[in-house]
Amino acid sequence: MMELQPSVITRIDEARHALGLLALEAVLALAERGNVILDPFSTLIAAHARIGTGNVFYPCVTLHGAVPGALLIGDGNTFHSGTWLAAETGTIAIGDGNLFGEGGGFTAKANRPGGRIVIGDHGRYQGGASVFGETTLGSGSQLLGAITVDTCSLAAGGSFRDPDPDRRGALLKGHGTARGLRLDTGQVIAGNGIFRMEDARPQSSFHPKVAHP
Repeated sequence: MMELQPSVITRIDEARHALGLLALEAVLALAERGNVILDPFSTLIAAHARIGTGNVFYPCVTLHGAVPGALLIGDGNTFHSGTWLAAETGTIAIGDGNLFGEGGGFTAKANRPGGRIVIGDHGRYQGGASVFGETTLGSGSQLLGAITVDTCSLAAGGSFRDPDPDRRGALLKGHGTARGLRLDTGQVIAGNGIFRMEDARPQSSFHPKVAHP
């Protein structure tokens, strides 16, 4: 394996510093706090980001935060390749135990004045979903598919592992644009181009409840 010269590391760190990103050594230091960094060279993390413990970062993950306090990440989250978080003119706050980006990536951008994205715990967001505006994704909620979510609220509930689907956090699946929606616990909209409240159904319509013995 080729060993990088110190001058090469210095140039890499200078480029990162110019963009407000952590130097390589600082990224590796996250692992000393219980995080897993599978490829520090392709993991780009804002110098201002506040990162918890027990998070897993796959290669090609980018976390931007323009100012201190703009990007907050809790514990035990998994960020698959293609995850892009950008708290540019607003804020992004993420709780614990979420799964991001499997099967196509995930994007969350607070890039409008007053933009605010809040994500709870134990949710699942994958397949190319993108989130913008003032959006709240409650604990246990899910975005499955290439869905553009703009200023929506998905109510909290159990995770996708809850045996009663009607107690799970709200869910959007399919592809298309969801704008200005407010889903309750246990609701799902399966969209094909556009998501409308009149199409909301109980999740048990798609996933039968697991009977207890």
